[in-house]
Amino acid sequence: MGCDYREGQLYIYGGIVSLENFEVSAKFDLLIAANELEATELVKHLQSQLINDNASWLRLNFYRVYQISLLNKSFEPLQQFCNNILTKHPGIIFNSDDFTTLQESALISLLKIDDLQMEELEIWDKVILWGKAKIPNLSPNLSEWTDENFKSLKSTVQHRPPHIRYFQIPGKDVLKKIKPYRHILENSVWDDIIARFVDPDAPITSLILPPRKKETVQLPPRKASIITLSSSIITLLHAAEISSWIDRCSTIYDITEIPYEFKLLFRGSRDGFSGNDFHKLCDDIPGTVVIVKINSTDEILGGYNPLIWTISYEYVITPDSFIFSLKNGNMNQSILSRVSCPSKAIWYGIESERPWFSTDFGMKNSKIWCCNRHAYDKCIRSAYGQFSIDEFEVFQICKNT
Repeated sequence: MGCDYREGQLYIYGGIVSLENFEVSAKFDLLIAANELEATELVKHLQSQLINDNASWLRLNFYRVYQISLLNKSFEPLQQFCNNILTKHPGIIFNSDDFTTLQESALISLLKIDDLQMEELEIWDKVILWGKAKIPNLSPNLSEWTDENFKSLKSTVQHRPPHIRYFQIPGKDVLKKIKPYRHILENSVWDDIIARFVDPDAPITSLILPPRKKETVQLPPRKASIITLSSSIITLLHAAEISSWIDRCSTIYDITEIPYEFKLLFRGSRDGFSGNDFHKLCDDIPGTVVIVKINSTDEILGGYNPLIWTISYEYVITPDSFIFSLKNGNMNQSILSRVSCPSKAIWYGIESERPWFSTDFGMKNSKIWCCNRHAYDKCIRSAYGQFSIDEFEVFQICKNT
């Protein structure tokens, strides 16, 4: 296959394909395909274009981008881009809901970063969390573990312990956090850890890695703050848009200026899709955003309730609620629909019922939701009626301090 890339044009067998109108996600998919086809020049130019022109998209899809960057040396610029971010913001990976699915090579690459801005004890805790997630039917109670359980954990994390800086962890934390898992360490390593605290001058055989280089921490200006977002449906760009609607701003917040934390309260695939599940985790909490992903499409719908959810059988009044459809995939523009009849803004149903924004948007049963137009000024779908969803999330909106 012959291909070349020059000045925004992709040349294949004498034909020309312009990349200027490509969606960023399509460019990234093309990068992966070009790598598989060993189209070296195209891989080089696509990486440069993504890093220079689409850095925001790379950050918003960081988990996937980071894992792809480690596939081979062809992605070295992309890997350097990721490492520069991870050095200062390791929580992007370590605090992700998907952390335990991280590839082994990706985790080892993280542990090797000498200037990772993270405490060594936190790194140890995350390695243990990652390892335990790989072992099925493991008791959460450590006192119930068998020798086989410890052997399984040792086998799972065997390539990670050498990169932990044990000798940089305070003695009290060693006793509290590392001693319970000492059986996954080599005997010589555990003996050296204890010996070092008893007699700092005692000779040891274990490799002592230097402390990670810590930067002097300065409080960033307001515009440099970036929230983390634990969602399998929306991105930071979506969160910025929802936040601007809550504050009735005339323009959309930059992702570095989002004034709210989106605290995940409920996820259907994790917590269940029943009304009881929803009420158990979301009732009596003010200021929530409901998000759903529609089955077999890329549509994202949602609603904001400034009040609480509870079990009752009545409409409640608020002029500040709204429902929406978010820009995503084939959806070129978001739709905001504010309440036009505040006296019927929110419907409190019985225990088996889920959240309802009047009768305009809500769940009928299980994964079946519905859109109409009644108390809000726009319908957020092109068609009224029922539809099926893949995922359902609820966030509490908390003001950043």
